Amino acid sequence: MRTRSYLTLAAAVAALTLPAVSPAAAADGTVLTTGGAGGTAVAVGDVLTASLASGTNATLYSSATGTSGVSCGTSQFTATVTDNPAAPGAATESLDAHTFSNCTANVVGVLGVTSITVNNLPYTTTVTSDGTVTVTPASGSTIQTTVVLRTLLGSINCVYQAASLTGKSDNADNSISFTAQQFTKSSGSSLCFANGYFTAKYAPVTDGSAPVFVN
Repeated sequence: MRTRSYLTLAAAVAALTLPAVSPAAAADGTVLTTGGAGGTAVAVGDVLTASLASGTNATLYSSATGTSGVSCGTSQFTATVTDNPAAPGAATESLDAHTFSNCTANVVGVLGVTSITVNNLPYTTTVTSDGTVTVTPASGSTIQTTVVLRTLLGSINCVYQAASLTGKSDNADNSISFTAQQFTKSSGSSLCFANGYFTAKYAPVTDGSAPVFVN
């Protein structure tokens, strides 16, 4: 009985002195992994891609809560991993391409959308262990999008700019979501709304065919 008591006490002491290990700290322990949280590290140089989550659109509306503006049924981004440190930490990516198509507009005087082009690429994307995603332009530049609209008066270019964008990742569906991220019109006719609020959900974010997790 005394031997059993000593063993029980020793086990309790050992349990108190061992550090707690979270699932994200297992295996490679980097910020970005595949195969699950705490899975295989995403290698620097890998290319991550994502399209819009099924059943969703990317929108650029004239107000944060409104439904007037531009809506796109197809959008995709491509980003190259430039740093993937141990978690907790911040991984970085180079956002090399961001495309939009199958777009419509419900703005008075606008007949349709000719194109949406993301300018000034690449952008730097930072993903932190808490799931925050921040997109920033190169020094001295801006995040910029040019929307070409067909109107009763002909084609017009609406140019919108933002200093940065903030999104959120979610391991439940390997997604990145942006909600009402504000752009300001830098040039364009009066038919171009003064502010554009960007909302989109991309899922799943994949490395090849493997979903990417944030740790």
